[in-house]
Amino acid sequence: MAGHNLVATSDVNRIEAPVTVKAYLMCAFASFGGIFFGYDSGYISGVMGMEYFIHLYQGLPYLPPNPTDAQKNAFTLPDWKKSLITSILSAGTFFGAIIAGDLADWFGRRTTIIAGCFIFIVGVILQTASSSLGLLVAGRLIAGFGVGFVSAIIILYMSEIAPKKVRGALVSGYQFCITLGILLASCVDYGTQNRRNTGSYRIPIAIQMLWALILGIGLFLLPESPRYFVRKGNLEKATHVLTRLRGEPEGSEYIQQELAEIVANHEYEMSVIPQGGYFKTWASCFTGGLRNPSSNLRRTILGTSLQMMQQWTGINFIFYFGTTFFQELKTIQNPFLISLVTTLVNVCSTPISFYIIEKYGRRSILIWGALGMVICEFIVGIVGVTKGRISENDPAAVRAQIAFICFYIFFFATTWGPGAWVVIGEIFPLPIRSRGVALSTASNWFWNCIIAVITPYMVGTEPKDANLGSRVFFVWGSLCALCFLYAYILIPETKGLSLEQVDRMLEETTPRTSAKWVPHSTFAADMGMTDKAEATGHTETSPA
Repeated sequence: MAGHNLVATSDVNRIEAPVTVKAYLMCAFASFGGIFFGYDSGYISGVMGMEYFIHLYQGLPYLPPNPTDAQKNAFTLPDWKKSLITSILSAGTFFGAIIAGDLADWFGRRTTIIAGCFIFIVGVILQTASSSLGLLVAGRLIAGFGVGFVSAIIILYMSEIAPKKVRGALVSGYQFCITLGILLASCVDYGTQNRRNTGSYRIPIAIQMLWALILGIGLFLLPESPRYFVRKGNLEKATHVLTRLRGEPEGSEYIQQELAEIVANHEYEMSVIPQGGYFKTWASCFTGGLRNPSSNLRRTILGTSLQMMQQWTGINFIFYFGTTFFQELKTIQNPFLISLVTTLVNVCSTPISFYIIEKYGRRSILIWGALGMVICEFIVGIVGVTKGRISENDPAAVRAQIAFICFYIFFFATTWGPGAWVVIGEIFPLPIRSRGVALSTASNWFWNCIIAVITPYMVGTEPKDANLGSRVFFVWGSLCALCFLYAYILIPETKGLSLEQVDRMLEETTPRTSAKWVPHSTFAADMGMTDKAEATGHTETSPA
């Protein structure tokens, strides 16, 4: 009997071909979409702190060579402009992500991403041409739609084409590309900050077109998702795509087993999810009730709340408003350089996640990552409060704050940064996967927008502002404590499972016991689509 069980487990786990270099390269290129997402998020912080930009958009004279603190405080964009310029992109991205879910099912994952690239380019052209607030805001809104298309569907696309053994690491590559984009934006901002002409902000804005062109043109050379073709009932194309992705001939046992499992899982889900018109299929994302751990409603809530929690960590406070925040720490001579350092920490830390997300799993790193962020953020807040009581211009205290902000970024970059994107790409069944991922991504951008709107008022120094300063890290630290509890109670472990096996795991276990679950059968076998004895390993074996 033990021999039979070993064979069963082996066959159940072996429904995908060995990982090839080609599979790595395809997913690595798809993850390139993160670069212009990250770049677009990163450049705006520096641009809003540039002298020429403030001079042009506020109509203020340049600062004298040795400005007083009062002159420095007056030479800035008002909070409402910072809030509007930053948040309007997230507003566009929210709606773009929602729309992208439908387009991905109608026209394909790859086609939707390409369309997003070219919408984004239109928005960038408008921003580059702007010399007033209206056109800049309109351009960022349109670019936001494009970013919404790409950010929602690139995760879906990568999750559906990546081999299960390295899916977490490859999808984490998307987050790594986001960090690269932020780093590139900081470098360009640093290089153009002192220009006294429109090139100071137009160069950082215009460069974004290059990233969108590379991704949009390159995707023409990549295949569509095989799961999209299964959803459309085109098994011939699904088989052809799988052969390209897995590097196996069409008659290969691996290809036949994986295709049978995808088809069987899709048919099973279609049998239990109510079918109907457009609005009824959207409503399917909210069926099943809260008490059923594998219901579509529970999965949708998990995906949307996970992305909300990722934003609640406060990381975008650093990348959206870091430059202006560091300007308010009086002893820092070059806040642009400090912002560049924080983005370098982000970039250099993220590759660690490629290893730990497959070694220790999604659930574990999200729990420990939240704990690490809590500690760092409270230390930053405590040092800031203590510094204020002793001296606002204490260089040692400011250096300590910057150090623990870097540690905080390290914990985010290795855990919650990639982990949240990986999990939302894995938890949804095929019939609602595109819409589930779209809703989760829209949640990310909704909270991104909320944080971008309120943060300037939380840390601003105008009379109507909260003027929290460094104390804002007590807010982010408290929210990270909630992230810790959330991850412990609600996040399942999906490491090493195919997307179809994740469906089964969610039906049979709870988040806190999910790490111990192992696959024991396949949808294809249960639905009689393959020889059940062969699929479950009930074949004659020698006693050895």
